[in-house]
Amino acid sequence: MVRYRYRVYPTAPQRQVLARVFGCVRVVFNDSLRLRQAAYEAGEKLTDTEIQRRVVTLAKTTPERVWLAEAPSVALVQACNDARRAYRNWFDSLSGRRKGRKIGRPRFRKKANRQSIRLTRNGFSLRGERLYVAKVGELKVRWSRDLPSVPSSVTVVMEPDGRYYASFVVEVADTPLPKVERQVGVDLGLSTFATVAATDGSTEKVENPRHLRKAERRLVHAQKALSRKQKGSANRNKARCRVAVLHRKVRDSRADHAHKTAHRLIRDNQAVHVEDLSIAGLGRTRLAKSVHDAGWGQFLRVLEDKAARFGRTVTKVDRWFPSTQLCSVCGGLGGKKPLSVREWECGCGAVHDRDENAARNILAAGQAATACGDGVSPDVGPAVVGEAGTPRSAA
Repeated sequence: MVRYRYRVYPTAPQRQVLARVFGCVRVVFNDSLRLRQAAYEAGEKLTDTEIQRRVVTLAKTTPERVWLAEAPSVALVQACNDARRAYRNWFDSLSGRRKGRKIGRPRFRKKANRQSIRLTRNGFSLRGERLYVAKVGELKVRWSRDLPSVPSSVTVVMEPDGRYYASFVVEVADTPLPKVERQVGVDLGLSTFATVAATDGSTEKVENPRHLRKAERRLVHAQKALSRKQKGSANRNKARCRVAVLHRKVRDSRADHAHKTAHRLIRDNQAVHVEDLSIAGLGRTRLAKSVHDAGWGQFLRVLEDKAARFGRTVTKVDRWFPSTQLCSVCGGLGGKKPLSVREWECGCGAVHDRDENAARNILAAGQAATACGDGVSPDVGPAVVGEAGTPRSAA
């Protein structure tokens, strides 16, 4: 299951209707969170059906929430489901049933942030070149590509910069690529985005685009102009949109670079070996801004998604593996090296580029871990080996 996103162009009356629907969905979501929190503090157990009945069915009969009838009931039900999922994810994270980073308490939705509504098949339909949304009407869609199958749901999104999008969930078949013998090890960095060492002996350095750094000056001017505008004024809203547009351009350019780089690596290599980096930990250091600007986490997610779709393998080498300290020629341990050391000479006489040597060591460690068959190499320590996960994007 993948997402295909298209830009939509609602008319002025449709934008007003969508604004009301966004508000209704936001209120239902916040009411669900508030009711669940009150029930939890009071020690009362409420079923999901009872919560939905109170915040949607009964709320429509009250003078304070009678305007909920203006929104599609499907979107209101999905808002209740979103609140339920948010609370369950939080409790599963607290109990340890959910793996990965800890998830915080669900937060209330705000009017100033990104707005969205999700509709299942009984809340939307495709009518020729237009998208029909219940109680909104037919929306004009810019079809940049054909849908591969009938969508099971659609999410209508309004970004902070004022653009509208329709994101369809569709099912696509995996398309495995022909097998090749080439494998690569990838060392992610900041001076260069990635250093790639291949089994054929070649090395490549992918430059770091530094998308945020390049747009920083324009962002500073736009944010200063925003801070001078009077709150609640039309000029402040225009300045806010200008800031949102700059952030969108940075976000889109970073995603484009991640997809193109990952696609090239997956297309040309049977296996890609990378380090299992602690990106969240690096994001709390003095290099946090540069780490987040590089977008390592997004790149690794895209790499795994494309590997699963095209029948390739992504191997994650243990983060404690000393890829920078080992000599890729003799295997000698050269000790820790500060970031200022970009080249070093081993006792065997080999002179190494810091990043290229690390990429070669990651390649060797990934191959050794894969050869063991259980994802653990006796020489390099534990590693995570296997196909990528199923959730992915089609971009």
